[in-house]
Amino acid sequence: MVLEYNGKTIYVDPTGGKEAFESLPKADYILITDIHSDHLHLNTIEAIETSTATIIAPEAVYELLPKNFRQQTEAMINGSKVDYEAFSIEAIPMYNLREEALKYHSKGRGNGYVLTFGKERIYISGDTEDIPEMRKLQNIDKAFICMNLPYTMTVESAADAVLNFKPMQVYPYHYRGTEGYSDVEKFKAIVN
Repeated sequence: MVLEYNGKTIYVDPTGGKEAFESLPKADYILITDIHSDHLHLNTIEAIETSTATIIAPEAVYELLPKNFRQQTEAMINGSKVDYEAFSIEAIPMYNLREEALKYHSKGRGNGYVLTFGKERIYISGDTEDIPEMRKLQNIDKAFICMNLPYTMTVESAADAVLNFKPMQVYPYHYRGTEGYSDVEKFKAIVN
């Protein structure tokens, strides 16, 4: 995912190698949500131009980064907030609730994020389930919600959470699981 605002470019969990980013502006900020390779893809981060980028990541990711990247990384814990020139960012917990999925994402290890650009608030869920912290979000303009089994939540749980915290717009993302793609049309039908 790549976001642009006021001349700044933000890469979220960049993967896919250098080729995936060749036609895009270089990153001013790189957000990483978790330690798994579909979020923290070191080969991609090492291949793209990052010399002037600020990396924003959970502490668990910071500990896994090569030393040359740590000096440009802001490690955030759940609940922390940082103001940058172009936006502010709040680290939101992301974790599993279902017993069979607890091994994938433990509470406190990874971050979802709420970015505030002027008056617009954007939520990026990271790999999470329908957690209370998500349901408590307010005034979200755009929400990027994951739903990829067995690692995150079902389409029904994702839709139920969205209907609870009521973002103005919602975008399914990270919806390919071990058994193929989640049913995005079903998600759309439930939330509409």
